[in-house]
Amino acid sequence: MKLYLPYVLALACLLHPVLGKAASLLIPMDITQKDHLKSYGIAFWVLKHDGEVDWLLNYRGGSFMLKYDRDTEAECKIRGVSYEVLPDVKANVLLAEIADPSVNMEVMKLQKAPRIAVYSPQDKGGLEDAVVLVLNYAEIPFSYIYDEAVLKGDLDKYDWLHLHHEDFTGQYSKMLGGFRNQEWNAQNKLKQEALARKMGFKKVSKMKLAVAQHIRDYCSGGGFLFAMCSGADSFDIALAAASTDICPAQYDGDGVDPDAQSKLDFRQTFAFQNFMVNTMGRSRRFSDIDVSDTRGIPQSSDFFTLFDFSAKWDFVPSMLTQNHDRVIKGFKGLATAFDKTKLKPGVTILGELKTANEARYIHGEYGKGQWTFYGGHDPEDYQHSTTEPPTDLALHPNSPGYRLILNNVLFPAAKKKKQKT
Repeated sequence: MKLYLPYVLALACLLHPVLGKAASLLIPMDITQKDHLKSYGIAFWVLKHDGEVDWLLNYRGGSFMLKYDRDTEAECKIRGVSYEVLPDVKANVLLAEIADPSVNMEVMKLQKAPRIAVYSPQDKGGLEDAVVLVLNYAEIPFSYIYDEAVLKGDLDKYDWLHLHHEDFTGQYSKMLGGFRNQEWNAQNKLKQEALARKMGFKKVSKMKLAVAQHIRDYCSGGGFLFAMCSGADSFDIALAAASTDICPAQYDGDGVDPDAQSKLDFRQTFAFQNFMVNTMGRSRRFSDIDVSDTRGIPQSSDFFTLFDFSAKWDFVPSMLTQNHDRVIKGFKGLATAFDKTKLKPGVTILGELKTANEARYIHGEYGKGQWTFYGGHDPEDYQHSTTEPPTDLALHPNSPGYRLILNNVLFPAAKKKKQKT
């Protein structure tokens, strides 16, 4: 088939006037795309309007193909998204090329727009949250949800949940050290303590544990969990420490359990095991899962590489790693990178820095659901400061690092197939 493909394409173009109006609209996701991030917004917009989208895995950077109509074409023009109009014959030849068993490509059908929630207090608004930034830029609708709503069972209203820059251990991201005199930090502590009392908990750490357990059950029941920065490691640490106290007195008013380390239950965690918790009050580190303090990698060398999966056999990790660039710029956060020796068996590493033995982007299953953890705070801000303004994604419309977030956003829309490996 490959030998005659150019002739078939040429014939398709000649027959286009005979065949009538175009049948498909292709949104390329290779380097020809003017705005990769808003392209995901177009795919979501089609799904919200009861349309279907073919996600062409490994074809031109993970392109989208959908039924042509004037409204969709107009939406692409309005949002500045590059597109190509394809007649039936050309679209069918493209699909035949992808179906060839010898090529590493696959068609994943997206059928329903997922209901998206971001775990963040309403008054904070997540304005420095990378997921909030890219959802707003791509014009993908979402809702905020926080502790009170989670504890009341509202997670069941959503298909996809994001956690970012959060601390589920009840230690306020360990910011009562260097930032202890900041008014915003003191106000956050007071609000958290008031909410814990309102919800019937004696300590914030107990409330956060209950929230983490609700999120665990949500995922087990079929939900999709996406976490970045400290939202990833603190979530697992809280679950493991359910039967002990790892919080120094400055955070919860009493001391650390002297046997805390031996009481950690790694059967409760999603991704990590055999880690050592850090019970030092002024340290910014939660445990030795994150290698931020020991990696010693200069920014000029801080890149990680995406794995190349078989689209026809390993389509789940293939969806999550679709990109026009396989090498991604590194970026720091409260949790920057995960020690590969702390990963549980069965965790899939999607992106890693081999020379440092660290994983930056990982995925796995929990019960009927799935989760993805992504190290770092902001893919286009190497080391974000609390005094800096949020990233303007209009300056980074083709960001490979932000594309990984949006791959996860679309993931629950895929028609479920049985994984072949």
